Amino acid sequence: MRGVLSATAMLLVACQPAADSNAAPRAERAPAGGTARANLYQCEGCEGAYEADAATLTNRARIGPGIDQGEPLTVTGTVYQTDRKTPAAGVIIYAYQTNAAGVYGNGNPATEWSRRHGRLRGWVKTAADGTYQFDTIKPAPYPNRNVPAHIHLTVLEPGKRPYWIDDIVFEGEFGVTTAYRKSMVNQGGNGIVPVRRDGEGHASVVRDIYLERHP
Repeated sequence: MRGVLSATAMLLVACQPAADSNAAPRAERAPAGGTARANLYQCEGCEGAYEADAATLTNRARIGPGIDQGEPLTVTGTVYQTDRKTPAAGVIIYAYQTNAAGVYGNGNPATEWSRRHGRLRGWVKTAADGTYQFDTIKPAPYPNRNVPAHIHLTVLEPGKRPYWIDDIVFEGEFGVTTAYRKSMVNQGGNGIVPVRRDGEGHASVVRDIYLERHP
């Protein structure tokens, strides 16, 4: 029983409220006229974006140390400036997710976010052409909840404060309901993406990111 309680506690403290389709959206819809979202920086846990040495980051990384069991998944994409056309170089993307059991497991006590976000987390810095890639495993939904499997993403632009963007969730899978779709605000672009598999069955998704205007 203690193990069940511990796992449940881990997922509850790690997750952002907007991942739950029954909760209010975590961010307002983008205002008209190309202005910034007033609550862009209301972002619990975004401090995790600072917990990597930016000077050593490249545009490809593994989420976690590669020892967690699960279906291999590749996440690729291009980050664009606010004009939605120009590639954005040097942008840090911080990602974290549940494991194949649906929990943020095996964190370490070094920082609050390394403990709460678990072992499956990683950082990239976009290349000159705005591209990035994460190698990971496919996350599982939380046990006994209606939230889809997802990967959390935080964006840290040079000289700016970090902010959430809509989670990566998998088109057509558990929990991606009409209500869930309505709760999404397309912060950073649409996070609902199809899973594609190559001839060998390896899963991949593409999550392009459109930077937000800053207050």
